[in-house]
Amino acid sequence: MNGALYPPIEPHEQGALDVGDGHVLHFEMCGHHTGVPALFLHGGPGSSINPGHRRFFDPSFYRIVLFDQRGCGRSSPRGVIAHNTTAHLIADVERLRRHLDVSRWMVFGGSWGSTLALAYAQAHPASVSGVVLRGLFLGTRTEVDWFLEGLRRFVPEAWAEFAGGAAQAGARELLGRYASQVLGPDRTAALGAARRWAAYESALMAVGEVPGASSPAADDDAVLDRVRVHLHYLAADCFLQPGGLLSALDALAQTPAILVQGRRDLVCPPATAYTVQQAWRSARLCMVEEGGHSAAHPAMAAALVRATEDMKTLLERTPR
Repeated sequence: MNGALYPPIEPHEQGALDVGDGHVLHFEMCGHHTGVPALFLHGGPGSSINPGHRRFFDPSFYRIVLFDQRGCGRSSPRGVIAHNTTAHLIADVERLRRHLDVSRWMVFGGSWGSTLALAYAQAHPASVSGVVLRGLFLGTRTEVDWFLEGLRRFVPEAWAEFAGGAAQAGARELLGRYASQVLGPDRTAALGAARRWAAYESALMAVGEVPGASSPAADDDAVLDRVRVHLHYLAADCFLQPGGLLSALDALAQTPAILVQGRRDLVCPPATAYTVQQAWRSARLCMVEEGGHSAAHPAMAAALVRATEDMKTLLERTPR
């Protein structure tokens, strides 16, 4: 158990929201019933919320809202990629806000969650009171190519297994091959590729993390569903215009923002957070020297809790 986090807490409300196209979102709320609304956006794409995500927020101050994105977790149908794009997710967040009768909320997202948080905040700045982002990712080809090819210099054995012996395989070739297999009709081939992709992810996530901090192995269906959604987004450049998130930061010039970045994050290296902060000068960048990609690392968890605490003061200073 991470001592930096708030104690475990259970939802006081859970629900299902039909967002159309056959998708129904699972959502939950915990903390203060009438507190300052805070929305948690999980990573991936393709991952899901878990009980630990509730613990970054002071439950006596925040009305904490969490949900599983389309095709993810307890949302249904899981693993479905039809009608599942970044634009759909942005619309889902706004529909959930209206459904819960929230005027504005503070948005918290890490990794892919930071991408979605930025995209949503830029599309609906009047709906966002503040932003906390971790392990920033802008969905660019450069970042994805680093993940698929550049990191072979740090985890050569894991990359060799991932590349399947193709020593000269490039990032685009690997992405195309895995997308073709995982999104293809042969379940056996799809599951094998999904397992290899997940193993490579796990090897990267483990670098610099606390021993024994890895997640338990998921069942076949869960792995395949998660990686299907993940590759669907990566193969489509996350359904974002090149440079779009960075060029639209002016829309958030007055929005309080704290960027929390692990110095040792291999998956989403610090250069992205620094680039965002240079373009978004009002945002505060907190570089965690001992931190990696995982929000569960003690140093990262402590920095994220400090960020949600500091955000209380920033929200009080912001005109409603």
